[in-house]
Amino acid sequence: MSQLDPKQQAFRDAMAHMSAAVSVVTSAGAAGRCGITATAVCSVTDSPPTLLVCINRGSALNAVFKANGQLCVNLLSAAQEETARHFAGMTGVAMDERFARDAWRAAPGGLPLLDGALANLQGRIVEVQEVGSHSVLLVELDDIRVREEGDSLVYFSRAFRVVSREGVA
Repeated sequence: MSQLDPKQQAFRDAMAHMSAAVSVVTSAGAAGRCGITATAVCSVTDSPPTLLVCINRGSALNAVFKANGQLCVNLLSAAQEETARHFAGMTGVAMDERFARDAWRAAPGGLPLLDGALANLQGRIVEVQEVGSHSVLLVELDDIRVREEGDSLVYFSRAFRVVSREGVA
């Protein structure tokens, strides 16, 4: 692994202080089925409902997401930390086994939806911009499912944390 220059390291250290919701972003289609854990997901606009999802260009899955042209952002609950670890590649579990370990179902169109997620946001990739080390995907949402219960899984200070409806746990 190459040494980061001081500005890159300072940027990474600063971003470690920014808490972010944890999602497993999934795709399925002609290029295959895949999923990754992501924190670089945010809303863009509600008219039309659009998300921004960033995927490292060095990831083999980057091309799969682009080729399939569709994805689902599964916003994880606090109870799904193990799922986050599997899809982040932290456990060495193969992709097919990752999907076998949890309650996944196929939405119309085949996108994998995680049961128990706080939200499942399904959509089409309508624009891709290549920015530095990442592809920035703009995703127009076609279907949104929200669960009204459960605590949220976030990533802060280089670790998974829980945010409950009552506050930070």
